Amino acid sequence: MTKTAHLFGALLATTVLCGVATPAFAQSGEVNIYSYREQSLLQPLLDRFTAETGITANVLYAGDGLLERVAAEGELSPADVVLTVDIGNLVGAEEQGLTQPITTPALAERVPEAFRDDDGNWTALSLRSRVFYVSKDRVDATALTYEDLASEEWKGRICTRSGTHAYNIGLIAHYIAANGEDKAREWLTKVRDNLAFAPTGNDRGQVKSILDGTCDLAIVNTYYMGAMLNNEAEPEQKDWANAARIIYPDAEGAGTQVNVAGGFIAKHAPNVENANALIEFLLSDEAQSIYADTNYEFPVVPGAPINELVLSWGELKASEVPLTEVAAYRDEAAALVDELKFDEGPQN
Repeated sequence: MTKTAHLFGALLATTVLCGVATPAFAQSGEVNIYSYREQSLLQPLLDRFTAETGITANVLYAGDGLLERVAAEGELSPADVVLTVDIGNLVGAEEQGLTQPITTPALAERVPEAFRDDDGNWTALSLRSRVFYVSKDRVDATALTYEDLASEEWKGRICTRSGTHAYNIGLIAHYIAANGEDKAREWLTKVRDNLAFAPTGNDRGQVKSILDGTCDLAIVNTYYMGAMLNNEAEPEQKDWANAARIIYPDAEGAGTQVNVAGGFIAKHAPNVENANALIEFLLSDEAQSIYADTNYEFPVVPGAPINELVLSWGELKASEVPLTEVAAYRDEAAALVDELKFDEGPQN
């Protein structure tokens, strides 16, 4: 039986208590990880962690529902570390009482305050940014701001995925935190009416629309550029990416909005020492470099190596709006999307 088969056999060997099915894979010398991140993105890091520490890393991968699972499992949860994306998930885990303080000194020594919880309940592990992909052929601008999205110049030229997606909710929440809800409502109304068509598809699909000529500016996360340029399984995505170039919004002003991929140690972690060892490793220069090379994201640790392809897109000047403030406005952002019927597209 392969190691993967053994792991998932253990995951399926459950104990039922009070209606909660709990995987039975917690053992000494191991660390149990619940991960939103895809296996291809995480496995190189975990292989290196095991090689250096001797600690076996068991992983349950799931796209949705991990926080709910940890909450339902309660004290019987085998989860040691939960790896997730989006500041809303990290803050939400803390608010639900699913976390415990990270105690490795590496947290305070290596992670800027803006990207970790004051009490150590979660930390960012890498940064991603929501930026503009613009047509190489039809856009001459080299510097743009988020305010420019509301300009008449961009009427009928912008495309993006659904406003209800976590990526766009984060961007809108950031705008509210920086400018207030009234201004955000005015801005988002104009952005909606500047769309080339009603939001549809995913981030990669927006870049394809640039190649197709149906929009000139797409709102997309940075790392998709690297993922598409190196996509051997679907080489047509290389053509999509090569039709566009990245502009970091507000690079000459208040800075570009950033979000995070991060993690926390579960409240009832059975292997707390190993969990802290994993967090410490993920904050090392070595792991930060692997993150950057594998995922085309930005290291959260200042001075850690940045992937050369990522560097070629320009320098990221991150907004100084605290991520905890952004997370606090996520509900307001979602309410604005609904109020303005953003996903129905232009209304004039």
